[in-house]
Amino acid sequence: MRVLPALVHIFTALGAVCGLLATQAILTGDASRLFAWLAIALVIDAIDGTFARAVRVSEQLPRFSGERLDLVVDYVTYVFVPVLALLQWRYLDGSLGLVLAAGILLSSLFHFSDLESKTKDNCFVGFPAIWNIFAFYVFALDPAAWVAQLAVALAIVATFVPMPWVHPLRVVALRPLTLVVTALAGAGGIAVLLSGFPAPPLWQAALIAAALYYTALAFYWWRKGVAS
Repeated sequence: MRVLPALVHIFTALGAVCGLLATQAILTGDASRLFAWLAIALVIDAIDGTFARAVRVSEQLPRFSGERLDLVVDYVTYVFVPVLALLQWRYLDGSLGLVLAAGILLSSLFHFSDLESKTKDNCFVGFPAIWNIFAFYVFALDPAAWVAQLAVALAIVATFVPMPWVHPLRVVALRPLTLVVTALAGAGGIAVLLSGFPAPPLWQAALIAAALYYTALAFYWWRKGVAS
């Protein structure tokens, strides 16, 4: 039956609807609703591949590319909507903010188009255009605009630096520790959505610790030559 494969594609495409609803939340100034919809889109993206493999989508519907569909939806929810949020809340402000927003869009297109954007052990090569998570951190920590803009500039540059950024679920090395850190960060994210922005100090500390772990791991594996 081709019904199940078609339903998987529809499930993936629902991420775009989440992007639309997240955009609506931006227009009404509701940050919690914005990131709730982006979180749902993230969950869809995390599990749709499992469904696709289970029903052999590529064999049942060879005309339609689930990978291409996934990239289109991801660009909306991982990149475009978060950039719009950073502009709307003036973390990216003025002419420099617009330049940095354009830099995010263009550098992310490079990453999405790069056929060698992952290592054999499923690390991302260069900053993996997870601007949805980046924007969540900005809203949770609520830094001064110049700090946010500096962080954006560094992340844009990092897109082109061949550092191996770990995928939290697919990379085998240190997986138990990475899963624990990811679970703590996820719990922090849920707590922030429930409490509102900016995050309470305890959850800010948890989110910062998770970011430092992933960054330190990227630098360590880069020095070891994982993505060189």
